[in-house]
Amino acid sequence: MSENVKTEEKSELKRAMGPKLLLLFIVGDILGTGVYALTGKVAGEVGGAAWAPILLAFAVATVTAFSYLELVTKYPQAAGAALYTHKAFGIHFVTFLVTFAVLSSGITSASTASKFLAENFIVGFNLDWGPTGVTAIAVTFIVALALINLRGVGESIKFNVVLTLIELTGLLIVILIGFWAMSQGNVDFSNVVVFEAGSDKGVFLAITAATSLAFFSMVGFEDSVNMAEETKNPAKIFPKVMLTGLSITAIVYVLVSITAVAVVPIGRLSESATPLLEVVQVGAPGLPVDVIYPFLSIFAVANTALINMLMASRLIYGMAKQDVLPRSLSKVLPGRRSPWMAIIFTTAIAVALIITVTNFMGSETVSALGGTTALLLLCVFTVVNIACIVLRRTPIDREHFKAPKILPYIGAATCAFLVGPWAQDPIEYQIAGVMLALGVALWALTWLWNRSVRAKKTRFSHPEDLDI
Repeated sequence: MSENVKTEEKSELKRAMGPKLLLLFIVGDILGTGVYALTGKVAGEVGGAAWAPILLAFAVATVTAFSYLELVTKYPQAAGAALYTHKAFGIHFVTFLVTFAVLSSGITSASTASKFLAENFIVGFNLDWGPTGVTAIAVTFIVALALINLRGVGESIKFNVVLTLIELTGLLIVILIGFWAMSQGNVDFSNVVVFEAGSDKGVFLAITAATSLAFFSMVGFEDSVNMAEETKNPAKIFPKVMLTGLSITAIVYVLVSITAVAVVPIGRLSESATPLLEVVQVGAPGLPVDVIYPFLSIFAVANTALINMLMASRLIYGMAKQDVLPRSLSKVLPGRRSPWMAIIFTTAIAVALIITVTNFMGSETVSALGGTTALLLLCVFTVVNIACIVLRRTPIDREHFKAPKILPYIGAATCAFLVGPWAQDPIEYQIAGVMLALGVALWALTWLWNRSVRAKKTRFSHPEDLDI
């Protein structure tokens, strides 16, 4: 075997994910903190018919998923949306902004989840710790995730499997308790078909806002395409597994929303920070929920943080290989074949964000980070759908999944519509604007770095031009 082949093998990531692990990865990613926190807020927008926006969000996500499937089977490499944007348009600035938007959404989600985990840890163990204790626990958790990630994707995915099963069990408990309460005749099931828009919104705007809110709960499937280089035979298994994962999570979400609005009054549900805890308290008042649910929440957000940090590191690794980021960020551990430089880089950003969020940002800003994540991803999904249309002009020789011709157009239009001010809170635009401004600054630094590297290579390749 030649040295070049050996070097290439060492630089590649380890293909450790088969269909079952990929399915659990997708399901665990989608069933994150969104379903625990946003069920009540969606109900507050539309009343008892909270399942309707969830189905609409599922439809929008599925249409975009078809574009992702066409692209990931056509280009089965890490970096996902950023890679597709790079191949479709070839504009460094646009690619970097998409990279930064996806990276920001992942790290922001992971950092917020880590903070939520720390708060639940303190509640669960009845600790009297202030913001410093929350910061210490959250940072420790993020560093622990980095160590798991460094061990390799196999260990990370095994941890994901355990967390996903626990997370899914918690949601099934909520569904079973809800249906048991309904079977006892203690709830009014007719609430499920009641539509109540807020006084300041018409029916259309209420549904639009609720769908945009519910969309945050459906995102996560796109993270899986960043794991393409670590998936066995991605062109074959991705289509079936991703669509199956989306279907499973949609069914769980609809059942949870039906249970919640049937068991708990809408007003109480929409005002609660822990809506599923309200369902268990009303449906089964004898259970020690105050002891159980903080720990179920810990497992749920731990899974979200793990998957988002996995995605973020693979995204950085993939774009460094494409020279959109400094090439040094694509370094891989020789034995474990995990992207160690990208893991350290993303962990450092997450730690800085945790410290900032915990100690310097208000509670309203923190709560808006989830909406900002959805806003950034809707922008990215719009670009991905357009990229799918553009890249159809560049056929490749091997077989790959092909989405129905009209779907990328529908996906681009619906995602762009949900980005509008009729669907988003103004504070989310402000946070996204600050983050993208930071992205522009980082793009400029990266451009100058790459330019200086190229200049040095040119100088030393022409020694006669040096002034010695």
